[in-house]
Amino acid sequence: MSPISRRAAVIGCMAVTLALSGCAAVTPSKSGSNGDVVLRVQGMPPATDKPGLALFKKQVTDFEKANPGIKVQGSTTVFDPLTFSAKLAGGSVEDVIKVPLTEPQRLIQQKQVQPITGQLKAWDHFKEFNPQVLKPLSDSTGDVYGVPQNPYAQGLVYNRALFKKAGLDPDKPPATWDEVRTAAKRISERTGKAGFVQESKENQGGWQLTMLSYAFGGDLETQQGGTYSATFTGEATQKALGLLKDMRWKDKSLGKNLLNNQTDVIKSFAAGQVGMFMGSPGTYRLAKMQFSMENMDDFGAAPLPQAGGNATLTGGDIYMVPKSADTKRAAAAVKWLTFAYAQPQYSTEAAAAQAKALSADPKSAVGVPTLPVFDTARQTAINAAIKPYVNVNAAHFKPYTDGLSKLELKPEPPYQAQQLYTALDTVVQAVLTKRDADIPALLAAAEKDVNAKLASAQK
Repeated sequence: MSPISRRAAVIGCMAVTLALSGCAAVTPSKSGSNGDVVLRVQGMPPATDKPGLALFKKQVTDFEKANPGIKVQGSTTVFDPLTFSAKLAGGSVEDVIKVPLTEPQRLIQQKQVQPITGQLKAWDHFKEFNPQVLKPLSDSTGDVYGVPQNPYAQGLVYNRALFKKAGLDPDKPPATWDEVRTAAKRISERTGKAGFVQESKENQGGWQLTMLSYAFGGDLETQQGGTYSATFTGEATQKALGLLKDMRWKDKSLGKNLLNNQTDVIKSFAAGQVGMFMGSPGTYRLAKMQFSMENMDDFGAAPLPQAGGNATLTGGDIYMVPKSADTKRAAAAVKWLTFAYAQPQYSTEAAAAQAKALSADPKSAVGVPTLPVFDTARQTAINAAIKPYVNVNAAHFKPYTDGLSKLELKPEPPYQAQQLYTALDTVVQAVLTKRDADIPALLAAAEKDVNAKLASAQK
């Protein structure tokens, strides 16, 4: 997940959604002097984030009051792919760990985390969880291993004003990649702006190629017998790159700036220079708050267009219980997860209070849709609770919210995704900058390089 996407996903959400840094030493779990269970949890903000830390401490106080016999010990430890696996294998992690959505399936398959279905079912609202959200956190039998925070799903962001200027209907955005290609060409020809922009550097080219490949029915990584390998050369990924190549060299609809990261793209979009790009609705906040987009009514969002895959990339943060937590601490951990993360995302009161507080700031964006953690009935109740404070044009997000439920939500490649993205960046860049780029050869070379690295890492 790109850093800016993580920021877009968390700004203004209901739960404690804080960018964490630093590392706290982990000591073995133990009971307090009076027999209390001492529960160590990741997710505590650093001292530099005073408002966030104050909110976390209030949560701890309220939780301990509601759960006598459990004492919560916060940790500022954050996920580090270079050290996480060793710490987890050695049992030197907290009793609640926070990981990106790239990790749960690998951790489940390696039996390094505990199923928590039984404890979660004790919560009155367990059956109301959105099954799309729980699927990436579950094993093949349906056992659930985590609680999500701020999940998101990628879609298509588009400029409604440029659609109108190009003679396109902004209320009927492209649903297929053939339609995206046609719309991008038309926008480019009639407005002189980039019809569509593809991110291509700082690992974001590989990240976006992954979501594009999902839409075409492909996968960039597979697991067999506990071993992960890159699968770049599949037909779907070749077709996805072929589309980009045609849009670049035949249609000339990708604009003049071909080496972009997400910051570049959103900044250009906010300035009215981009017709479409792959992104979540959360980028609305960045366009408004960080890049001062002049007319936010020009912002439109749709589900990710498809080409046979009926899937989109999903992400977010996941809280899990490691195998090293004993029975008492595991039970306490699930109580904390329910209290600190599930309940706040379910509560209409919490949603309304957060929306009211945000709406006091004219630069805020209240009502930007996210991937619902719970079912349609609960999301409808939450939408009603925040309606008095909504300051975005909800109709301009309707294509996204209407179409999202029809797509499979697929997480990023589960093992060393950044290694894959680094290699795929060079492939995307070659396709965008070299007319004679040999897509099968580029993908084969990248696959060979990455698989050598993955094999070495899995010895």
